[in-house]
Amino acid sequence: MPRLFETLRLLDERDHPGGAAWNMAMDEALLTHGGGVVLRFYRWEREAFSFGYFLPWQEALAAAAGRELVRRWTGGGMVSHGKDVTWSLIIPAGEPAGMLRPAESYAVIHGALADALNQSGVAVCQVSPGQPAPAGGLCFIAPAPGDLLVNGQKIAGAGQRRCRQGLLHQGSICGVDLSPDFPGLLAAALSNSFQPFPGEARPVEAAQALVDSRYGHRSWTEKR
Repeated sequence: MPRLFETLRLLDERDHPGGAAWNMAMDEALLTHGGGVVLRFYRWEREAFSFGYFLPWQEALAAAAGRELVRRWTGGGMVSHGKDVTWSLIIPAGEPAGMLRPAESYAVIHGALADALNQSGVAVCQVSPGQPAPAGGLCFIAPAPGDLLVNGQKIAGAGQRRCRQGLLHQGSICGVDLSPDFPGLLAAALSNSFQPFPGEARPVEAAQALVDSRYGHRSWTEKR
């Protein structure tokens, strides 16, 4: 089966959990500071709650139940983090997969995710393009077109953001047990070849600047 990318770099940071603001900032920094196609896996220092860029923060605050709250740069609904598997795909401008229409890119990326999950022993099906998209709310309650289900229950969703530097796809997998080598399975489902992302190439300074100027500020979280 044709892969979306010729090659990508896999950044597995699961052994170094980050705060909510840091996790969001690193995703954005990886897109805006180059580095090719990057598949990133990461964890959270403490239970957190992220919500899509266009959602009202009061709604997220009511649902967060005291968890660390952060507004994502991407769209989509509200997601509880801590027990989920969180990943992102950074696609630079010029990559054919990044130039697809939003619904199409969402579907093909999650098609590769479905292949990796099925290969790892998790039998999933994908929500059809014709199903109406939910309007906000808790992400894992209402499936959207392209999301993945197990026995009718949503287990994988995502949000996207496009800018002149390319496309950021932020995903979450919840309610299924995955093997430690799952990042490699997804990387292989997405690309013909992959290699580790060099630790020294991580845009740490750019990410910290985004924490300081955006994701760590109430003005971002509570913006209207």
